Amino acid sequence: MSTLPADRTCATDPDLPHPTVTCVFAVTDTPPPDEAVAVAQGHDGGGPLRVLAAGPLHLIVQDVPAAAFGEAALTERLNRPEELERCARAHHRGVETAASAGPVVPMPMATLYLDDRNAVRAVTDREASLRTLLDRLRHRTEWAVKVHGPTSAHTSGAAGDGPADGRSYLRRVSERRRTEREERERALARAHAVDRELRHYALAATRHRPQSEQLTGRSVPQLLNTAYLVDDERRAEFVRAVGELARDARRSAVEVTMSGPWVPYSFARLDGDAHQEVGA
Repeated sequence: MSTLPADRTCATDPDLPHPTVTCVFAVTDTPPPDEAVAVAQGHDGGGPLRVLAAGPLHLIVQDVPAAAFGEAALTERLNRPEELERCARAHHRGVETAASAGPVVPMPMATLYLDDRNAVRAVTDREASLRTLLDRLRHRTEWAVKVHGPTSAHTSGAAGDGPADGRSYLRRVSERRRTEREERERALARAHAVDRELRHYALAATRHRPQSEQLTGRSVPQLLNTAYLVDDERRAEFVRAVGELARDARRSAVEVTMSGPWVPYSFARLDGDAHQEVGA
């Protein structure tokens, strides 16, 4: 996601006189209460989270050590899975803190500026676009729906049954592959039907790339990975619709799962390609 240009030159030179740089988590027009900010934890080794005014907008920021967040040091850290996860969790905590009082535009992880002045300038330069986006996200949240299709395990033994001659074996292999292909096509059709129905309840939707079995930790292929932007007043309708679709899908060995509500990361973008508007 790209919203504000990060001033990454701020931390590339270890000899710069700035011991810390400003890390921006999110922008909001409704600053969170002081008590929420005071108890929130940002990146390890940094200062406390704080609210930085930028005209009518506010940034949730943290002073972080320039040495640890320099370009080379940060790249090396983010190439280690445990450090990447640690940074991602800290970033999400900052975004959630910003979202505790109103809509937010999350910044990309490790959005860094030389100092507060540069961070404020980056926001004020795009104030009109940010305010429009915040108005669009107000009283709306993101919901994630995933559809997993059936495995083909029940057909895997087909090639080993029956006569052992080569022609029969090849025929059984061909039949097994055709059956698996037809099952997948039916499962995909079911997944697309789920998506079409849920778009009736959403303001916008965006499809993400299906996650691999390695990422999901499941042997069942993921057919659909979609995020929906839903008005809070339609939350109950959306949740009920997902529940009904999940029950119907089980009859065809397709699983529908939902998570949320989330901060609308998938829709908090200033470019026009982030989402597809849908009819409510």
